[in-house]
Amino acid sequence: MDPNARPAQLDSPVVARIIKAGSRLNTRMYRLTRGKLGGTWRVGAALRKPTPVCLLTTIGRKSGQERTVPLLYLRDGDAIVVVASQGGLPKNPAWYHNVRAEPNVRIQTGGVDRPFRARIADAAERADLWPRLVELYADFDTYAAWTDREIPVVICEPAGRSPG
Repeated sequence: MDPNARPAQLDSPVVARIIKAGSRLNTRMYRLTRGKLGGTWRVGAALRKPTPVCLLTTIGRKSGQERTVPLLYLRDGDAIVVVASQGGLPKNPAWYHNVRAEPNVRIQTGGVDRPFRARIADAAERADLWPRLVELYADFDTYAAWTDREIPVVICEPAGRSPG
């Protein structure tokens, strides 16, 4: 595939509003049920292979307010790995920019909400993690084909643990 293969209707402002509303609803349901509702993604490649969802809370780089988004995630030891795919859009998602500005984040998995420190995977880490992420959710490869940007992989390590 190439970046031009991205379905144009996905870039509609209506679709963006629907996604934003769905994200807010998913976050509310996840929090209310401690991940029993909204804790797995069952769309696209995840239809037959449900993918785990976490809630990532960042500090808005402009607003200074907490911002929470539901994201697919991969466990890597004690770390949680998330992908700034934004469905293959040409720009990185807002949460990615928030993490770069303030790497201290919180992540909720199920009923557990803990502090983490986020960092962008370096080239070697990304090369190691990307196949595992695609195994988790095959659409990540589709999203990568839809954009010219290299989709960032973000490693979140438990707060207090040194990087590496």
